[in-house]
Amino acid sequence: MLRGIGQCLSSGEAEQAMKRISPISTPVTPTPVTPNCMRGGRVLVGDCVEIMRGLPAGIADMVFADPPYNLQLGGELTRPNQTRVNGVEDTWDKFADFAAYDSFTRSWLEGVRHVLKDTGTLWVIGSYHNIFRIGSILQDMGFWILNDIVWRKTNPMPNFRGTRFANAHETMIWASKDKNASYTFNYEALKMLNEDIQMRSDWLLPLCTGHERLKDQQGTKVHPTQKPEALLYRVVMTSTNNGDLVLDPFFGTGTTGAVAKGLGRSWIGIERESGYAAVAESRIAEVKEVSDPNVLDIRSKRQAPRVPFGLVVERGLIKPGGALYDHRHNHTAIVRVDGTLVAANHLGDHRGSIHQVGAAVQGLPACNGWVFWHYESGGNLLPIDLLREQIRAETY
Repeated sequence: MLRGIGQCLSSGEAEQAMKRISPISTPVTPTPVTPNCMRGGRVLVGDCVEIMRGLPAGIADMVFADPPYNLQLGGELTRPNQTRVNGVEDTWDKFADFAAYDSFTRSWLEGVRHVLKDTGTLWVIGSYHNIFRIGSILQDMGFWILNDIVWRKTNPMPNFRGTRFANAHETMIWASKDKNASYTFNYEALKMLNEDIQMRSDWLLPLCTGHERLKDQQGTKVHPTQKPEALLYRVVMTSTNNGDLVLDPFFGTGTTGAVAKGLGRSWIGIERESGYAAVAESRIAEVKEVSDPNVLDIRSKRQAPRVPFGLVVERGLIKPGGALYDHRHNHTAIVRVDGTLVAANHLGDHRGSIHQVGAAVQGLPACNGWVFWHYESGGNLLPIDLLREQIRAETY
């Protein structure tokens, strides 16, 4: 059983809810919290504004929010064959007017500002019905928008009435707490996810369908706006690291928690509907955690512990007097006992660090010596960066 802040559900309640799949609209008043409750993962049942106010300040490294869209639906929607479209008709998506929705938005964003670390970031997803209002309020409250991400759906629902374009995308806002905040952005990891091509702000991903879509025994969707795990995978990978805490104030059936657990993150989900919360707990309990921490380490080389080239020499991985070369054998430098290099070419005599000498022999203002210089091993030229990674693996 997952335990935490607010009222959590027993495993028996979770099992029964999975059989019923019928959310119960009964908010629960949260109980007092302690810092010891922040580790691992837990579903908290209750009003997200009240629960976030009761949490310790600055505990979350990232918040993902999928708030009510305030769809303002008018009348029943049917397909051309007259079958009914199951849209969002729940009471939690209904507001009296825009002013009521804006007031609600400010309230939960105040809670987010309270729980989010100064180095943390907020992700908010929405449609044209609400995302522009949320973006304006975010800016009014001092948040700084880093990007807007367009989630382009490969399989969007058609516009059955033929009165508008098919709504084929949703928008996510990625924001820091203020303009000058330092935040996590795993640029290199995202580039690797995208086959070594810089990740763009338009993401082509399918809707949540197939085995991933949770349904009840009658085949009805458990939650009308369940997000695909692929979407959350990319979000969590973007702005958190192994062991960070992810908080979702509109948890639904727990997609954020399922992905966070699988990626080695701690998580807190807040959900006011106890039925959804129970489904989320049962779903996340099935997720297997990765036991090897090396698999979860996505730190870039800039974030990794610094290794001076002198340590490579001290460890005897490169001997004083040994030669280093560029990958084409056009430039040669000799390693000195203090870890500096000496080299000579038509540009002159050069002495200094691996970076300084690498830049000098090329006539450039700067150079990454770890990538530029190579050593000979078994008749092959290998970048000295491999020796740095060897030391990191053995030392840190």
